[in-house]
Amino acid sequence: MRDELVRCRQVNIMSERVSPSSSTDNDREDAEQEPGSAEEHVGTSRVTELLAAGFGFVMSAEAARNDAEQVRQVAEDARDVRDQQREALETIRQEQEQLRHTAETARAVNEQDRGAAEVARHAVVNGVGATADILNTTLEQMKVVEEMRRTLRDIRDVHKLDSN
Repeated sequence: MRDELVRCRQVNIMSERVSPSSSTDNDREDAEQEPGSAEEHVGTSRVTELLAAGFGFVMSAEAARNDAEQVRQVAEDARDVRDQQREALETIRQEQEQLRHTAETARAVNEQDRGAAEVARHAVVNGVGATADILNTTLEQMKVVEEMRRTLRDIRDVHKLDSN
């Protein structure tokens, strides 16, 4: 690698377009291209070419390589950040799915508990009804017993009177 100065051609940016063969829209591909000559290498980075063409800079081949390496490093750092954000979002999505599953399980258990409580309530209502029926029957029996006592007292009173 020789460190020689390369003079970039002067270009009127307003009237002349950069040819698509001299650069791509992908900075990573631009940074990874094999440099042929120093002039070709200067043309691999669209930003470098536009700066050099528009402002008439004189740039060394080493500076162009450093610039391309910096662009590649920035793109790689951005990919790393994007990957970390994607992983964080995936973790959040998994946690939300787990919470959704937990909530659905809790709803199912709650529904089962509600059904069991309804069955228990019906059992209590039936038990109270049965108790009321038993109490009514007992009351009727007590009335019958009381009526029998009265009748027996009346019979005893009649026998006492007859014996006297």
